Amino acid sequence: MAETKKRSIPLQKTSGSADVPARLRALNRSQRHAVLATDGKGQPYTSLVAFALTDDASGIIFATPKKTRKYRNMIRNNRVSLLIDTRTNSARGYLQSEAMTILGTATPVRKSRKRDALAGILVKKHPALEDFVQSSSTALVFVTLEKVLHVGRFQIVSPWRKEI
Repeated sequence: MAETKKRSIPLQKTSGSADVPARLRALNRSQRHAVLATDGKGQPYTSLVAFALTDDASGIIFATPKKTRKYRNMIRNNRVSLLIDTRTNSARGYLQSEAMTILGTATPVRKSRKRDALAGILVKKHPALEDFVQSSSTALVFVTLEKVLHVGRFQIVSPWRKEI
């Protein structure tokens, strides 16, 4: 039986046809956190962030204290990656999990009506973070989606690029 399960895991990557924007919206509804990857002077650096997808699916919003390594890294190099996934800590998770790798550009959002609107989207999803998001020591960051890779069933990869 274990041999049968072992064979069911694909050995090679295959091209997928997932509706990436729809899957991204679904993951936004079901997942609260993403792993953010930044570049710290040539050294990869990862952080867990509470995120929200904008209504038009053009970007991801998260908040971070301004006095953090991830914020300094983003100021030096605004190219970032986010991972959102549905993994479990079980062998069943290999074929049932899905993941989105988001490549984009991070921009701190300055005080404005746009910031208020974006903060509202984040706080609606994460109401416990309202005071944190509104603090003057917190930066609200908008990541413009440039490319998204959806991986399902272990190695079925569906890429999506933002239309220009």
